[in-house]
Amino acid sequence: MEPNGSGLVAAVAVLHLLLFAPSLAVAFNYADALAKSIIFFEGQRSGKLPPGNRMPWRADSGLTDGAQYNVDLVGGYYDAGDNLKFGLPMAFSTTMLAWSVADFGKFMGSELPHARAAVRWGADYLLKAATATPGALYVQVGEPGRDHACWERPEDMDTPRSVYRVDANKPGSDVAGETAAALAASSIAFRRSDPAYASRLLHAAMEVFDFADRHRGSYSDSLSSEVCPFYCSYSGYHDELLWAASWLHRASNNASYMTYVQAYGMQLGAGDDDYSFSWDDKRVGTKVLLSRGFLRRKLQGLQLYKAHSDSYICSLVPGTSSFQAGQYTPGGLIYKEGESNMQYVTTATFLLLAYSKYLKSSGGTVSCGGGGVVSPADLVALAKRQVDYILGKNPAGRSYMVGFGARYPERAHHRGASMPSVRAHPGRIGCDAGFQYLHAGGANPNVLVGAVLGGPDSRDGFDDDRGNYAQSEPATYINAPLVGALAFFSGTTRK
Repeated sequence: MEPNGSGLVAAVAVLHLLLFAPSLAVAFNYADALAKSIIFFEGQRSGKLPPGNRMPWRADSGLTDGAQYNVDLVGGYYDAGDNLKFGLPMAFSTTMLAWSVADFGKFMGSELPHARAAVRWGADYLLKAATATPGALYVQVGEPGRDHACWERPEDMDTPRSVYRVDANKPGSDVAGETAAALAASSIAFRRSDPAYASRLLHAAMEVFDFADRHRGSYSDSLSSEVCPFYCSYSGYHDELLWAASWLHRASNNASYMTYVQAYGMQLGAGDDDYSFSWDDKRVGTKVLLSRGFLRRKLQGLQLYKAHSDSYICSLVPGTSSFQAGQYTPGGLIYKEGESNMQYVTTATFLLLAYSKYLKSSGGTVSCGGGGVVSPADLVALAKRQVDYILGKNPAGRSYMVGFGARYPERAHHRGASMPSVRAHPGRIGCDAGFQYLHAGGANPNVLVGAVLGGPDSRDGFDDDRGNYAQSEPATYINAPLVGALAFFSGTTRK
């Protein structure tokens, strides 16, 4: 039961103290956490692995993806603990990696080349998926039902590698919009280091956005059970169209994309308040991104996005008039109902830091109604509390990043990590034979360095059980936003 009356006031006061009180503890090694958060993506790679891949127990996989359809779809990322390549979460992960580089790359130091390599691995695949066949976008490799019926290393997998695409007859504005956003954001990440590549990415982004906007529809309707219930576009496709146009404007500075935002923003969800940001729902992320244009350049028509960004931020801050009680665990972690809660923690943390940056650069603050004001420094403090929780400052004293700290989860729900590597066990391990490793009680034989798992429940409880995928499965879209947050704290925290 939620507290009420004076009890609610006391609970909010305690939570405010928990989230904002200065810590006397020694800061975490954010640079080490940053490095490991990027290494994780090397463990998720599909395709021909490059020399020096830093997850030594991984090997080549999916080398014929797309071949039966006469298209090259080798590469990209496996989304989580299985061997599937889902376009929507992969594109979102790439967008967030690229946003991390664009906004926080200056804090990455020697990790910047590795971060860019992580962006490129995703962008290269998306570029192929978007340009292989005119008028089509390839959005998935693998049959979810067949893949999930097996527990196989990616190097061994023999389940069907069916290929799915959207086109004029089977539209997918959601996945196409996110792909356009990913390519546009990635072009920013490479603008200085590889201008020719950045130009290719931006041109492809423009083409994919035009396709998404011209042939409107949801890929969930077009592809049905092949993508649902795994990565249904529950929020529809309007949010991705506005998100993509916003990224294209930032990447190209082409006024036509701002005209699109101004003309169609309300139709595409600009007036909606929303309180979570994920691979599915881009509304809050779009508003923070567009607020940058208002705060830094005073672009007309974007005041609304700043107001909605403020509303989102205020909902997270205890003591403000619009604070939403009940969205924190007792230990201070942001909590949303559903599986894999840590994805919402890392996206919220990223938005807190990005918005803080935009506010600080313009001398702005967050307006919370009733005269309440939240400073950029408050947003940084709240973000730091979330990062520190992930790294070990929590009631369990446990890091939720595999391989970081003295105590971390040892049984990630991940096929490759849970089974002997092909180097340790060269012989093939078949579909059914692999389940002995899923159900084994011991630690994974391979450390999935840097993986942040789904995380604790609403009471800070966590069961380090490979079978408990809601808490123990990693995902690229959990780690991608965290890369930017860790870069910020690595570069700004006193050593």
